[in-house]
Amino acid sequence: MRVVNAPVIETERLRLRAHRAEDLAACVAMWGDPIVTRYIGGKPSSEQQTWARLLGYAGAWALLGFGYWLMEDRESGAFVGEIGFADFKRAIAPSMRGVPEFGFALASAYHGRGYASEAAHAVTAWGDLHLTYERAVCIIVPENMPSRAVVEKVGYRCFDRATYNDAPILFFERRAARSRVSFSRDR
Repeated sequence: MRVVNAPVIETERLRLRAHRAEDLAACVAMWGDPIVTRYIGGKPSSEQQTWARLLGYAGAWALLGFGYWLMEDRESGAFVGEIGFADFKRAIAPSMRGVPEFGFALASAYHGRGYASEAAHAVTAWGDLHLTYERAVCIIVPENMPSRAVVEKVGYRCFDRATYNDAPILFFERRAARSRVSFSRDR
């Protein structure tokens, strides 16, 4: 069965939920922060770019059955960041088209506090239950050691390197945990 809307996932400290139009200001603040975008495109995003990103998140759930969640602090409701899977149709080799690409970004106030790892464990567990793919992939700039540590904690392994948008990147993949989960091909 295809998932059309982001399901709510709760962890010890976080609630992962679908983005809403009223989340735009918090998302613009995060994507406009040069600390956040240092390793993700290298420059802050405009409000228009961030709005298009939010629309894309909603569209991914509707068209692909997976997408991105907004992360909020369970206690305060504060915006923490975004995490999930996408298929960005990147013009890159090796190709990642047709394979869920895992990614995340946190507001800089939440860096280094374990929130990314906590959410990554929850999202990869969700993927093992709901995605019908053999693997998921992600790309990381080599200097981004904190993000690399997060993806390695949840089972991603580096398998290649390349250049994307004139910057070196590392390719990571994680095989589906099929031994624990049965998958349905009906999507």
